[in-house]
Amino acid sequence: MAIQQIQVLRWSTTSAKPFESVVTAVEAGIGGPNMADFGRAIATATTYADMEKVVQPAVSEIGLMEFMRLDAGAVLAKAHVDGNPKSIRLIIGNPLIMQSMARLVPDAASYAPVTVLIDQRPDGVHLTYDEMASLLAPYGNLEALEIARDLDRKVKGLLQEAS
Repeated sequence: MAIQQIQVLRWSTTSAKPFESVVTAVEAGIGGPNMADFGRAIATATTYADMEKVVQPAVSEIGLMEFMRLDAGAVLAKAHVDGNPKSIRLIIGNPLIMQSMARLVPDAASYAPVTVLIDQRPDGVHLTYDEMASLLAPYGNLEALEIARDLDRKVKGLLQEAS
């Protein structure tokens, strides 16, 4: 068994805007396809070009889409955590970006799509993201790192704008 330690850079910003406004702003910057339809269309694509034709209309202007949403706040509320907890984990990305990294560094597929956490805390709404470039840095592939840095710029720009 091999074990590799990876140092992760966590990027975070805090917003004074209401939680719902921040979530709405993030949603506005990413595509939100019907995932059942999207999955079927990807499965029936027979070539990479066919897959590109499925992905392109599903992603936003910056090339990202929502794959999944996990409502941690609802779980915390059911556990009777005080303060009306609000916390959403968004799984966002682009299958074409993922493949461009994973063909160079196979482990990139374990990090992409990426996770964004939006949660309400006493000092405001936190938007948190673990940088893809930091996750791929130990692999030493410069081409994959440049793709990861571009993805990081997109995600951090989206979150900064939403905050």
